[in-house]
Amino acid sequence: MDQNKSNLLVYLAGAMENAPDNGSAWRQELSDFINNELRHRVFNPCLEESHVLTREEFHSFRKWKTTNLKRFREVVHKIIKTDIGKIIEEVDYIICLWDEHVLQGGGTHGELTMAHWFKKPVYLVTDMPLQNISSWIIGCSTEIFSDFDQLKQYLKSKYIRE
Repeated sequence: MDQNKSNLLVYLAGAMENAPDNGSAWRQELSDFINNELRHRVFNPCLEESHVLTREEFHSFRKWKTTNLKRFREVVHKIIKTDIGKIIEEVDYIICLWDEHVLQGGGTHGELTMAHWFKKPVYLVTDMPLQNISSWIIGCSTEIFSDFDQLKQYLKSKYIRE
């Protein structure tokens, strides 16, 4: 991370498909903190999906999972390529909310694995007991926090010079 500390890009990983609000509320709240306090840029996949996909794909791809598997896969391939490409090529660190909703998906698992492989710090936020979290995921993490307040304190101490 030799870049200017105010130009860093953070990727917000966590459940979307199986989260009650598609994972948007925590990402928006944390984005405000990251932008205003740390002056870092944010890659929020909840917002980026609509930029990557056509209007039809964005509104229809989830129903295609059961009605048009070929088309569904094509759309998901676009999302995977964008998200993993961003992590590999541009992201400086990842913040991940690890909760019960992420267990039903696969994307976050892959994102954290790729982040680890490409030596990107992964800050995991979870209130789950460690014994209930996959060893693989713990191994991909750089730091683990029990809530967002702890994470914010850590990020401030790491990235803001007094």
